[in-house]
Amino acid sequence: MRRLLILAPLALLAACGLKPLYGGGAGGTVAATLTRVEVAPIEGKSGWLMTNALRDRLTANGTPQYRLDVRLDDKIAGLGVRRDDSVSRERRTLRARYQLVDLADGSVLIDATAGSDAGIDVVQSEYATIAAENTALERLSGIVADQIVSRLALYAQRRPAR
Repeated sequence: MRRLLILAPLALLAACGLKPLYGGGAGGTVAATLTRVEVAPIEGKSGWLMTNALRDRLTANGTPQYRLDVRLDDKIAGLGVRRDDSVSRERRTLRARYQLVDLADGSVLIDATAGSDAGIDVVQSEYATIAAENTALERLSGIVADQIVSRLALYAQRRPAR
């Protein structure tokens, strides 16, 4: 009886239909698809950071089958205001519109957006504020790149076999 109580939840879990996204490891469908994605150059400093973050996560290997086109919108807006009308807090927002293009026929397979934002304290030292803005951009590039790669992985898992 005790064994039945222990095995019953395992049987229910097996019947739920969940399967790992990266099933099969490096030889699985998702991992193999992600290695065939090339990242098109993206303009600007934020583009350079995003390109590197995406390439780190995709690890291209062999002949590319897909191209990832990304357009970024990077903004900094003042939020908090002190009594002397100087800004005390900023919000940095990084948005990406991306398209996964099949290189065989030029069709767009995914057309979506990703984005995130970060708060930055504006302090007396201009150097410290600039350093905080740059750190926020680096962090946001990684977060947005993770969102994009997650969406690509879901597409790779759900796409029809070719």
